[in-house]
Amino acid sequence: PSQQQQQQRRRGSSVFIIAAAEGSEVNRRKERERIYGHRPSMATQTTVSCTGSTLLQPISEIINLPVDQVNFVACQLFALLMALWFRLYLHPSKTSPFIRHVVATLLGFYLALFCFGWYSLHFLVQSGLSYSVMIFVGLEHMHKYCFIVTLSYLIVCQITRVYVFDYGMYSADFTGPMMVITQKITSLAFEIHDGLTKPEKQLTPSQKYLAIRRMPSLLEYLSYNCNFMGILAGPACSYNDYMAFIEGTCYQPRHQENANGKENGKYKQTEPSPKNDVISKLCTCAISLGIYLSLCNLLPVEHSIDDEFVSSTPFYLQIIYLYLAMLALRPKYYFVWTLADAINNAAGFGFNGYNKDGSPRWDLVSNLRILDIETTGISRQPFGSKGCAMRCPFNPMAATFLLSAMWHGYYPGYYLTFLTGIAMTMAARAVRHNIRPHFMVCDSYKRIYDVITWHGLRLPLVTQWHHLSYLLSWYYCLHILCLLVVLALPVRSRRRQAKEQQDGLQDSQIDHNSTDNNCNQKEKAT
Repeated sequence: PSQQQQQQRRRGSSVFIIAAAEGSEVNRRKERERIYGHRPSMATQTTVSCTGSTLLQPISEIINLPVDQVNFVACQLFALLMALWFRLYLHPSKTSPFIRHVVATLLGFYLALFCFGWYSLHFLVQSGLSYSVMIFVGLEHMHKYCFIVTLSYLIVCQITRVYVFDYGMYSADFTGPMMVITQKITSLAFEIHDGLTKPEKQLTPSQKYLAIRRMPSLLEYLSYNCNFMGILAGPACSYNDYMAFIEGTCYQPRHQENANGKENGKYKQTEPSPKNDVISKLCTCAISLGIYLSLCNLLPVEHSIDDEFVSSTPFYLQIIYLYLAMLALRPKYYFVWTLADAINNAAGFGFNGYNKDGSPRWDLVSNLRILDIETTGISRQPFGSKGCAMRCPFNPMAATFLLSAMWHGYYPGYYLTFLTGIAMTMAARAVRHNIRPHFMVCDSYKRIYDVITWHGLRLPLVTQWHHLSYLLSWYYCLHILCLLVVLALPVRSRRRQAKEQQDGLQDSQIDHNSTDNNCNQKEKAT
């Protein structure tokens, strides 16, 4: 697919993930207040339920943050230091891939144990079950069974955590890392199936790049799933990219890429440094954390569903407040995911060639793009969702949203959020297909269209969370509007459009050939 088509496919999914995460946190807060009758101290509310280490409990009480969150941030900062050490002292030129795999895996398990205690054993069980399926099931159906087993195990863990142990559980969620591992296991199984069972001519260019030509060993498999760089907060990555990083070959093919129209020879003998990108991402983390800590108590999201607030506040002020509250809450997730990106880059993972000015790019693996989310609503699509959209034979858009809801867990709000996303995406496609061409006549009209659609996108996004009472106060007007747009502005499916374009090219080629044949016949007759 072209670059423009790839950007269009990225619309929506990751933004809905953030909305679902925000809604889940609000639900937990309301549940705790209902049980306790008041809002307990943040530092003490997870002391009993914390499944990981309580070594940092004194720090938790000093800064008044839950100990599980303190553990998480401490482990990520420790991982950042280990990433620098890993790149400098366990460089591929100094040690073997075996040692790098062992160290990355052991450090990952240590961080998991510190954060989640015995719950981290689920990471091993899930990986072990899926690896057994890959080994003992035939290659022809291995990817299907691996997907079913891995996703089923994640679903069981999520259901028992939510409905058996504690619905409003505030302690750090061990299923979060399992979600990333599920992405990795599933994509790996499909890539092995592509590489070992399909002829190369049947693969798309991206599938050729990702296809795996040999079965990974158990150590390689565990290192890919549970390495210290991504076990707590991702991001998901392809197996081939990870193996190229471990073996030290990740720079070689990208050194040959053009930086400014000429062969990039001056970089062949030097290894690019991630220092500038790591510093930039750490500054982004500091700014995000500062914004969150400053505004989270001033603009609590749960205030927007307070009965008195809803009944006494005008409709437009509710929208403004909710938008500002969500804006104050999102930096928390930006901090977590950007820090994870910085850890991977600090270890030397993520080099993606050079920009036109010759500066190195470190965005091969990334959780998100903050500027894209805040300005256009477009972000890097989750790795597993992209695979679902590419491979599902029937209605890939709806399948992607439904799979995303199942993958996130079993709070009812996830399904409301992602099912609403289907209607929103269909409405957006209908508007783009029927209305956008009328605004493309000049730049000024195009800017007007961009401004209108940008505001139209922000309004539904700030309301996509799981409180039915809040949506009921709006009389589900956005859902009804999306439905009316879809019914009034029909649009052909992408597959049908692509087929029609291909048929048109074939028809034009046939016409061209027949014209050539007629000309040749006339020449011969003459």
